[in-house]
Amino acid sequence: MKKILIIFCLLLSFSISSQREITLKEAIKIAQKNSPDYKTVLNQNQASYWRFRNYEAGFLPQLRLDATIPQYLNSVNRITNDSGEDIFVRSNQSRIDGMLSLNQNIALTGGTVSFSSQLERVEVFGDNSSTGFAIVPFSINYSQNSLFYNQFKWDKEIEPMLYEEAKRELIENMEQISLNTAIRYFALLKAQVQTKSSITNLSNQDTLFLISKGRFKMGKIAENDLLQIELSVLNSKNELTTNEINLKRTSQNLSRYLSTDTEDFLLNVPEELSTFTVTVEKALEEAKANRKAVIEFRRRRLEAERNVAEVKGSNRIQLSLNANFGISQQGNVFNNLFQDYNQQQNVSLSLGIPILDWGVSKSKRKLVEANKDLVNTNVEQDEQEFEQEIYLHVLNWQNQRNFLETAKKAQEIAIKRYEITKKRFVLGKITITDLNLALQEKDKSVLQYLNSLENFWLDYYTLRKLTLYDFINNKKIEVEDIIYN
Repeated sequence: MKKILIIFCLLLSFSISSQREITLKEAIKIAQKNSPDYKTVLNQNQASYWRFRNYEAGFLPQLRLDATIPQYLNSVNRITNDSGEDIFVRSNQSRIDGMLSLNQNIALTGGTVSFSSQLERVEVFGDNSSTGFAIVPFSINYSQNSLFYNQFKWDKEIEPMLYEEAKRELIENMEQISLNTAIRYFALLKAQVQTKSSITNLSNQDTLFLISKGRFKMGKIAENDLLQIELSVLNSKNELTTNEINLKRTSQNLSRYLSTDTEDFLLNVPEELSTFTVTVEKALEEAKANRKAVIEFRRRRLEAERNVAEVKGSNRIQLSLNANFGISQQGNVFNNLFQDYNQQQNVSLSLGIPILDWGVSKSKRKLVEANKDLVNTNVEQDEQEFEQEIYLHVLNWQNQRNFLETAKKAQEIAIKRYEITKKRFVLGKITITDLNLALQEKDKSVLQYLNSLENFWLDYYTLRKLTLYDFINNKKIEVEDIIYN
């Protein structure tokens, strides 16, 4: 057994020497550049960015060319002549036309104004071949689908909110990556500490077993005590095997999350943070100024109001407007088209009034109004939960450092007690039961300290995520390394 432990310790020492040493802050920095979560966050943010760019571009002038080049037609078509009779006429011709237009959405009114120029050429083939031209040098057109609902006005209010939400969500997700990394980091750290402790415990138990066998031969201890110490050796072997499996699993989890080419990490126990005070008032103030949820609450209410306005604007009286003014000319000679223009203008106002709809309009209006009330109620509840979450977490954070100090002191006492108990067992002054109890309390206190340290750091990163504020450096958390390609 001694030889096996010596070989195992040598292999462990060689493995440790080849391990990559890393701290919690270094792991977080790597995860915020390489982790799968970061790549997902970056893609989501880029999608939000281009959506906002698309919205902004919608209010810029759009230059467009529409053309048919060419269209050839050779067929027999049925037409109605001036006498009201249907006759069949062969058509053998080609047509080329093009229109260049400049379109601009008007946010103030909700309509679209267009400036366009159009040219058309028709060539007829056959015995009576001819060529004709038509031109519209200038035409201005204004169209609006509804005079009572302005979609552009609502977009002007809602789309910037969505983009601001996306920017804040990016920062929150980056803080979530810190939290996810810390969880994996401490899982591996605890596995490493427990594995190392299991190796030490097995070595100590094996040594004590050899001593106990000598005492048994001398008749100083009963066979029951010898069997109990042998059972402790076997339990230590099983515990070591279990911890080794857990060590491998947690190493792979951290390696995959950091997207590194190695699973051999040597983790350092994070130091405690410098003392700083967080008040509920300060945490709420920063959360309301920085969090995505605050803008989301306003946006959800605004979207509910927009839905009501849309139904009311088109549910009772439907009015749409279309107006056009321009000049045109046509003829068989292209050079004669640019003189003595003809005026063209038209204005149409479409009206639609539901006279008898059996309550359809009313039901639509009542439905969106009920949905608006439901949204307002849900938002009020979400706002209360938002504030409560921060309030409870700040209270928990204020006690977390005390928990950590207590666990640290308990660990020191348990380790010292175990060393004393082990010496007394070697001297034959206590039983194996007392030694095993001290060993269990020592291992338990070490794990409890690591759990307290983990909770301390997880609560710290949760506090950052809930407020998007760095309380150590007293500044708002920002991400400036996002590049849009």
